[in-house]
Amino acid sequence: MKRFTYILAGLTLTFAACNDNNKNEKKETTKEMAMPMMNSFETVSIHKSNPRVTLKLAGELRADQETELYAKVNSYVQQINVDIGSTVTAGQVLMVLDAPEIQAQLATVKSKLSAQEAIYIATKANYDRMFEANETEGAIAKDALDQITAKKLADQAQVSAARSVYNELKAMENYLVIRAPFSGIVTDRNVDLGAYVGPMGKGADKPLLVVQNNNKLRLALSVPEAYTPYLNSGDTIRFKVKSLPQRMYAAKISRKSGSLDMKLRSEKIEADIMNLNRELKPLMVAETMIPLQAGQSTFFVPKAAVIDANLGVYVIRVENGVTKNVPVVKGRMLPDKVEVFGELNEGDHILMKASEEIEEGTAVKK
Repeated sequence: MKRFTYILAGLTLTFAACNDNNKNEKKETTKEMAMPMMNSFETVSIHKSNPRVTLKLAGELRADQETELYAKVNSYVQQINVDIGSTVTAGQVLMVLDAPEIQAQLATVKSKLSAQEAIYIATKANYDRMFEANETEGAIAKDALDQITAKKLADQAQVSAARSVYNELKAMENYLVIRAPFSGIVTDRNVDLGAYVGPMGKGADKPLLVVQNNNKLRLALSVPEAYTPYLNSGDTIRFKVKSLPQRMYAAKISRKSGSLDMKLRSEKIEADIMNLNRELKPLMVAETMIPLQAGQSTFFVPKAAVIDANLGVYVIRVENGVTKNVPVVKGRMLPDKVEVFGELNEGDHILMKASEEIEEGTAVKK
C-alpha cells in the first residue's frame, strides 16, 4: 500500500513538473508572438522639393500640310506632269483631265448665251429709241412703253440665266485641271494616262495624288492627364528617331487640344520643327524627353512607400508610435521616387517600405 502511495506521489510530481514546463514554453511562445507587434520599421522624413522631372513618351511626326487630290467630275487622265518625289509649288498644274461631255455641254450653253445676248441687244436698242421718242409728249403710247420695258427686263433675265449656266459649266471645266494647293512634294500617285477617274465617295477609292509639305513637321503627342498641367505653349521638347539615333532634335509646343481623349484620357499636343534638309520624314516614331517643372514645391517619396491596393493609393505615416494610412494621389515620376498629393505635412515620418499587410494602428518602435 505504501509502495503504491509513493508511486502515485511520484507521478503527481512528474505531471506537475511537465505542466510547469508547458506553461513556461507557452509564455515564451506568447512573448515571441507578441514581439512582432512592436516591429522596428524603417521610416523617412518627408520634405517638399521641386525637381525637374523628365517624361519619356513616344510621339509621331506628321507633315505640316497634307492633302489627297481627287477628281471632281467623271473624266479621263489626259496629262500627268509629276510623279512620286516631285517638288511642286502652289498653283502648279499637276494633272489634266478630259471630259468630252462637259466640253460639248459648254459649247451648247455658250451658243445659247450668245443668242440671248443678241436678243437682249436688239430689245434694248428698241427700248432706247422708244424711250427717247417718249420725250415728245404723246409720241408713244404708255401701253407700248410698258410692253417694251417688260420685254427688256425679261430678255435681260434670260441673259443672266444663260450666263449662270455657262459659268457653272465653265467652273466644271476648270476642275479638269488639277493644281497644287500648296508648295511641297508629291508622295503618292495612283493613276496613269488614260485612266477613268471620278469623284470620291466610295471610301475605298485611292486619291489621284497626295501632296505633303515636309519643310515643317508636327510632332504629335498624347500626354497623360497627370502631366498636362506642367506643359505650356512654347516649351521645348527634345526627341530622337530610330533612323538617326546619334541626332537630338528640338521642337516647341505650338498647339494644345484643351481637352482629354475619351479612350486614353490624355491631351493631344503638337510641337513644330523646321525640316528644311528633310532628314526627318512624316510618320517617323519619335522618342521624346519632356521636362516637367512645377510652379511650386511638392512631396516626393520613395516608390516603395506608396501602396496601390484595392483600398486605394496611400502611404503609411507614423503618428504617436502607431501607423496611420494616408490616402494620396500620384503625380510625376522619378527613377526612385514618386510625387504624391494628400494630407501630408513637412517633416512627417512615413514607412520607407510599406505593405498592405501592415494594418492601421500597428505599433512601431522608434
